[in-house]
Amino acid sequence: MTMENKYLVEARITESKFREILRYFSEDETATKTARYSKTNRNTVNRLYGLFRLRIAKMSIISLPELGEFEIDESYFGARRVRGKRGRGAAGKTPVFGILKRKGKVYVNIVKNCKKEQLMPIIEGRVLEGSTIYSDGWKSYDGLILNGYDHYRVYHSKNEFARGKTHINGIESFWSYTKRRMAKFNGLSDDVFHLHLKESEWR
Repeated sequence: MTMENKYLVEARITESKFREILRYFSEDETATKTARYSKTNRNTVNRLYGLFRLRIAKMSIISLPELGEFEIDESYFGARRVRGKRGRGAAGKTPVFGILKRKGKVYVNIVKNCKKEQLMPIIEGRVLEGSTIYSDGWKSYDGLILNGYDHYRVYHSKNEFARGKTHINGIESFWSYTKRRMAKFNGLSDDVFHLHLKESEWR
């Protein structure tokens, strides 16, 4: 049974209706609008949207390490900054690590923290030795040269954001896009945050 047929059976809708819902999903319409436009039960649309996102998340991990130029960075998702809490690891936020291949795709991963022990295995699993990596001055990136990478930094703490090809504008643009996109959902529970993060990666 194909993936499409499986979805049709579970949702109990026609193939044409499924394709219509899939088109709205691809256009990044909300489930509420898709249910209205397609004249389909909201629960059915929610269930299909969940299946689409689950499929996207599963496909994300099916890729081999690549050679090239990469930007790496971390970002924090969640409630607005708690008063008095600043910087990396601000209270109440979820840390996410991202790798962007220039002229290629982005990969993101939720991490427990942004220490070297968390980030290095992810980098080594996605980026081949001999690649060029651009980052900010975060201490967890110390040692990338010893691991076989060409490593260049920009130091935001010194008000430095670009120096020729040395910048992380691409991955920072992704963070900005993802946070704007997720804001329209007015808060996401922990059990679906990962799926929406992977959907943003795919988009």
